[in-house]
Amino acid sequence: MSTVIQGARPYGEGDPVDVLIEDGVITAIGAVDVPEDADVIDAGGQVLLPGFVDLHTHLREPGREDTETIDSGSAAAALGGYTAVFAMANTDPVADNAVIVEHVWRRGQEAGLVDVHPVGAVTVGLKGEKLAELGTMANSQARVKVFSDDGLCVADPLLMRRALEYSTALDVVIAQHAEEPRLTVGAQAHEGERAARLGYTGWPAAAEESIVARDCLLALHANARLHVCHVSTSGTADVLAWAKDRGTKVSAEVTPHHLLLTDERLATYDPVNKVNPPLRTESDAAKLRNALAEGVIDCVATDHAPHAVQDKDTEWTAARPGMLGLQTALSIVTETMVRTGLLDWRGVARVMSERPAEIGNLADHGRPIEVGEPANLALVDPDAEWTVRGAELASIAANTPYEGMRLPGVVTATLLRGRITARDGKIC
Repeated sequence: MSTVIQGARPYGEGDPVDVLIEDGVITAIGAVDVPEDADVIDAGGQVLLPGFVDLHTHLREPGREDTETIDSGSAAAALGGYTAVFAMANTDPVADNAVIVEHVWRRGQEAGLVDVHPVGAVTVGLKGEKLAELGTMANSQARVKVFSDDGLCVADPLLMRRALEYSTALDVVIAQHAEEPRLTVGAQAHEGERAARLGYTGWPAAAEESIVARDCLLALHANARLHVCHVSTSGTADVLAWAKDRGTKVSAEVTPHHLLLTDERLATYDPVNKVNPPLRTESDAAKLRNALAEGVIDCVATDHAPHAVQDKDTEWTAARPGMLGLQTALSIVTETMVRTGLLDWRGVARVMSERPAEIGNLADHGRPIEVGEPANLALVDPDAEWTVRGAELASIAANTPYEGMRLPGVVTATLLRGRITARDGKIC
């Protein structure tokens, strides 16, 4: 099996070149002879990047197949330029044992559009009371590399300390949903002027920042790897910088929606804007964009969270938090980071492919675009624009906060080990 990408610009740099891919590996870059049986992609000077890796995706299977399945979520990921995703553990039943994580892993293999890596729960049933079978999941067929109770915080400091200590022997990472639950009882929106004016119970920034500070200290003393999910406040960025300066093995992600959207959206009372952690202020968003550019925040992760109509089309306090993200992530990063000059395309590769692959310990993803490297690739038209329509996205759910928005940057092709999985907006 061979594919030739003609006239692509790796990392958006230099003159267009041809890329020959044979048996899933890049075998030539430059002016190449096209094999007779090759599938040819005319790139026309578009940007070629390593395939994206999402450390934070909710595929909802098993348990909520009415909102997303591994098939539909994999399709959304491939159309968004992703070649690997990490599926969070808050399914029903919870992915807290080898049986469930192996099921998710096998279903990802069957779908075949992206590499689906199940995330194992840190605690049994996400209850925060007893450690789950971390070793069994890590040594299962699924080879779980990341553990998280995402959606809930591992609030007990002793339990979190034990998880971090055990993780060092397994060479895995503990990913924390940083939210001190005693500070967010009944919270509905970012604590500030807008929430007060609209009558919403405030969600203080300190609820996130205090847990991040605590866990950075625990990770430092345990010499363990900590990953902070969906950073949303400027104070958290400051804590991360402080911890990294002291040699803490901490990484962090920011979502596209926290880079672009703010609590100004609350004025519409539309629950499509309800998310956990909540949308913050413009000053927070600006700090997060700069922290991502500077490497204080390591990567972009979507926190793709599909919800059924009845869970979103309701009053704000009853609505479930979360929004779609896989097919819009590249466009939001283009809008907030590339067009503003904060990142070039090599920087996009760093935050959407290379660093998440390193954090998730994926040897074959986020690799350089060089001869001999696996052909996990995304082709991007940086000048094209598209209008977001939730009903037209690949996910079963349609809860996108970008409905009707005109966004820059279009993924025109995605290749997984040299096989075209998505092309011109359609699954192959």
